[in-house]
Amino acid sequence: MQQNPLAMLAISDTGFVFDPRTGHSYTVNSTGLALLRSLKQGLDVTSAQEQLEGAFDCPGNITSDIYRFVNALINNEILNGRVIDPAHSNAP
Repeated sequence: MQQNPLAMLAISDTGFVFDPRTGHSYTVNSTGLALLRSLKQGLDVTSAQEQLEGAFDCPGNITSDIYRFVNALINNEILNGRVIDPAHSNAP
């Protein structure tokens, strides 16, 4: 049985992220860290965005940044799903 790649990530309070499946490491800023933790807790992207907007003073264009972040997670096989095209979708 294969585990969820997102659940396997080791995430530090400083934004250091380690993927033990691949040996790759990443760094994220405080908003990326909050978003990643929300997704790891099982929130969907829309709920994670709402939580992020409640915790941070987010600009009005935060959705496009979230699309890029989520697509990076998908491309790195950390998050399951298909690449999101923000031009053809109303919600992340």
